[in-house]
Amino acid sequence: MEEELPLSCGESGKPVQATLSSLKMVDVGKWPIFSLCSEEELQLIRQACVFGSASNEVLYTTVNNEIFVLGTNCCGCLGLGDVQSTIEPRRLDSLSGKKIACLSYGSGPHIVLATTEGEVFTWGHNAYSQLGNGTTNHGLVPCYISTNLSNKQVIEVACGSYHSLVLTSDGEVFAWGYNNSGQVGSGSTANQPIPRRVTGCLQNKAVVNIACGQMCSMAVVDAGEVYVWGYNGNGQLGLGSSGNQPTPCRVAALQGIHVQRVACGYAHTLVLTDEGQVYAWGANSYGQLGTGNKSNQSYPTPISVEKDRIIEIAACHSTHTSAAKTQGGNVYMWGQCRGQSVTLPHLTRFSCTDDVFACFATPAVTWRLLSVEPDGHLTVAESLKREFDNPDTADLKFLVDGKYIYAHKVLLKIRCEHFRSSLENNEDEIVEMSEFSYPVYRAFLEYLYTDSISLSPEEAIGLLDLATFYRENRLKKLCQQTIKQGICEENAIALLSAAVKYEAQDLEEFCFRFCINHLTVVTQTSGFAEMDHDLLKNFISKASRVGAFKN
Repeated sequence: MEEELPLSCGESGKPVQATLSSLKMVDVGKWPIFSLCSEEELQLIRQACVFGSASNEVLYTTVNNEIFVLGTNCCGCLGLGDVQSTIEPRRLDSLSGKKIACLSYGSGPHIVLATTEGEVFTWGHNAYSQLGNGTTNHGLVPCYISTNLSNKQVIEVACGSYHSLVLTSDGEVFAWGYNNSGQVGSGSTANQPIPRRVTGCLQNKAVVNIACGQMCSMAVVDAGEVYVWGYNGNGQLGLGSSGNQPTPCRVAALQGIHVQRVACGYAHTLVLTDEGQVYAWGANSYGQLGTGNKSNQSYPTPISVEKDRIIEIAACHSTHTSAAKTQGGNVYMWGQCRGQSVTLPHLTRFSCTDDVFACFATPAVTWRLLSVEPDGHLTVAESLKREFDNPDTADLKFLVDGKYIYAHKVLLKIRCEHFRSSLENNEDEIVEMSEFSYPVYRAFLEYLYTDSISLSPEEAIGLLDLATFYRENRLKKLCQQTIKQGICEENAIALLSAAVKYEAQDLEEFCFRFCINHLTVVTQTSGFAEMDHDLLKNFISKASRVGAFKN
């Protein structure tokens, strides 16, 4: 028997791990919920994740880097601040300006999202502390999770039914939430309300991949070993037994086999080796192991797909379905298929594993965060934009605040006079930068690839400093535009001071006019009270000349 879930919110949905894919020609229209979107809205979609017990919720990003949601909104899982369902896409303003690197969701459902900056946000169902914010109150809006993660850059996330995992750039795993079977790896069965590092056998290991089963957890380390913990009633831990495991334990049966990836279904597990071989274990009542029968397996079992090597495996918690893609581009599926049981890998007509879950699985969900390109052609500008911070093609990396930013020397020379001279005879592959902060310097480099910036007004001041230093006049103008959009009574004096300091005359004039138009409130702020003496003197003089102090 496969384990039962505690009931919540009248939902019976199961979790699915969703990680950023690099797909082209994915037709989001194959998922029924997108029939609620207009053709114009569909054309703008660049990332998407369908989730919920009946694939009745969706989150997607657009070409303009805006995030939209729609669906039934169980337990506030759309993050809109309410529990009202919506059949029209609504913008998720609380994450405005954030770019999604990866996300995952659980059964409640709850959402765990990591941004490209490595920040973690959670919202939705929280009866078991699966949001990691220290409470058991449902989260109606995205909450930034900083406890034990504030100095970490999260690069992967995974949700079980009611527990959550994240993987950091330094190979550490943190877990929180429901722990009735030891799935957070703490050694006990007490729920974990905040992120806690998973140690034990992982203490000195560098983890490269994580996944969650319904109530179990998996980690692949850089040496190719697989570590497992949590519920094991169907043998889904691959340890040859059915006893639960409260702390990480290595899958000894894979000794000598180098695993690259792990994927978890409802109650079964798939792994992909560096040789393109798939192994499976766990529940098999729908043939989801691909062994040709419906018998559970508690040891890793090799699965024969075809002679061509496998390059991708896919499974998700909402279904009992498995899929794989070969190097030659063939896509296979097995397990539950529209109510039928397929016990051996079956060749499909699809070109990507995502379509298996859109067309064959029940419910029709996405097993990962889709990245959608409207067609196969990219303009030069789009190609350059996509290559920014890409370690696979970069030949130069900047070390800023302990983090790397990947770039290409030839593009920097073409785009920036400063780099044209500084990189001329520079053979170094790493450049350390201490003069500017990581967000500021990353925004500068990204600007060289995209001709645009995305920063808060406060961070834009730092970028204005950089633009002045590097004599990048167009960038100075963009910074001034950003700062103007964020001005308010509280920060007006600070922005005016920055404009004067960096000789941004247009911005200085704008800030001065704003201060004059809101003079009563501005003069009562702490910024005005702490104003530099010379700046204050000049401000009063100029304000007098325009008649600001006349009755």
